[in-house]
Amino acid sequence: MFHLTHVKKQILDIPELTIPANKVTCIVGKSGSGKTTLLKLLNGMISCDEGEIYFDGEPISNMDLVELRRKVVMLQQAPAIFSGNLRHNLLIGLQFSNKPMVTDDVLCSTLNIVRLSKDLEQDGEPLSGGEKQRLAMARVLLLQPPVLLLDEPTSALDEGTSHEIMEALIEQFKHRGQTVIMITHSPTVVRSFAEYIIEIDNGRLIHAGGA
Repeated sequence: MFHLTHVKKQILDIPELTIPANKVTCIVGKSGSGKTTLLKLLNGMISCDEGEIYFDGEPISNMDLVELRRKVVMLQQAPAIFSGNLRHNLLIGLQFSNKPMVTDDVLCSTLNIVRLSKDLEQDGEPLSGGEKQRLAMARVLLLQPPVLLLDEPTSALDEGTSHEIMEALIEQFKHRGQTVIMITHSPTVVRSFAEYIIEIDNGRLIHAGGA
């Protein structure tokens, strides 16, 4: 899926790393160790200063970044919520990706997966931080990309709710054969869902292997 060789960016320095396809990979490490930098490198949001990153055998530096980001979708820790109702916030991802629109039934079903019981006509901006995270998760679910990059996807949720939602999400991702690469500080999430673990400390790769 991804292969990194001699990659350097800011504090991040990774001589060699392979991230497997069709698995849940958790990236762990202290704050400021380079985890988010690594995630952003994988979909070309930022480019490395040295080295090369390959996606399915092709150098990212040779790829059309718009097409890459349609295949490798990143959900940031503080996701964008757009002015307008929940329906608009859910459909806008499909619009940006030139994908077919879906019915309200599909939208409501997707909101149920992330445990967000809200009316589609409701304004998105007044939602709480945790509700906004769940709305953004639902938007990503609708896109069904081959690869999802998740930066602390449940950081605004309590431990119990976080586990329940991650369980529902991972079930969807596995059913669809998607690859998930996720930053998390939750030992529970790692124990419950990780199939591959990457540990980074102060920009250095400490460990990469099966959970």
